[in-house]
Amino acid sequence: MPKLRFPGSAFLSATTCVAISYFALGGSALTQDYYGLQEVRVDGLPSLMARSHEPSDVLLTSLDTIIHDRSVCCGKDSALEVSLAHADPLSLKDVAAKVQGRQLLSDGRPIMVTADFVEPTAVSAGWLITVFHDKHAVLLEWNSHIYVCFGVTYLRDYDPNTGAELDTIHKLLLLDTRYSDSRRETVFNRATDDTSKIQGMLRVTFAPQ
Repeated sequence: MPKLRFPGSAFLSATTCVAISYFALGGSALTQDYYGLQEVRVDGLPSLMARSHEPSDVLLTSLDTIIHDRSVCCGKDSALEVSLAHADPLSLKDVAAKVQGRQLLSDGRPIMVTADFVEPTAVSAGWLITVFHDKHAVLLEWNSHIYVCFGVTYLRDYDPNTGAELDTIHKLLLLDTRYSDSRRETVFNRATDDTSKIQGMLRVTFAPQ
């Protein structure tokens, strides 16, 4: 998987990354405005605020934001209630391990939960852009805090030698569920923030079994 690359650190280092090629360029000319700075985001997420700044409350509210099905997550009698009670709220990797697999709704119906934890070195621009185009937000573990990541801004360019599209992530668009004011929306900016403090990402989906 091609890696999301930011300059200036070991994590996501270098300058650009090759993303998914959505179509063969061949010999046809493309309009100039296809390339340049672009944004993809997931709109319509619920405006939930954690009951406190405790990591467990922030985790549950953040998961609730990206799943937005209360029978699955994350309150009383939800399918993930017990599993999340035993998870480390400051480790998305542990959260993924706890919720992955077969779970039961309160009425006994089974669901299959898929929890994809992505290590920092494995995060790719192509993966992020595709996830957001599919209207799925993810969780980001940054500097020992959990955020909802709902979009990216990225520079799309094109390699004339190979015909591949080149995507460079500029910003990760985030929600901090501790707040309901102007601090709620924030960004991870590759130009100013320390990429070594990103500890991974988590995508959670579910389906009836």
